[in-house]
Amino acid sequence: MSGSKSLELRFFATFREAVGQKEIEREFDPDATIGDVLTAIESEFPELGGELLDEADDIRPQLTVLKNGREVVHLEGTATPLEDGDRVSVFPPVAGG
Repeated sequence: MSGSKSLELRFFATFREAVGQKEIEREFDPDATIGDVLTAIESEFPELGGELLDEADDIRPQLTVLKNGREVVHLEGTATPLEDGDRVSVFPPVAGG
């Protein structure tokens, strides 16, 4: 497998404000995982630094990360592999009472 894969990244609520738009497209290495994508997002958008991954590089509790509409915690978590054209959606913790 060569080249890179193009992923659609979608952000909601406060994360959308930090990114400045609802949707961005980015290229990643062919073997990139959800963890690689979240690390790259934190690097690119300083306001999201530490908001997506914890100190152990696991997805933060209460965070919802979807790959094509499926929660990655029910797949392989940060090790979830990605395919060209996948959509990754990132939702911040839901506040409220």
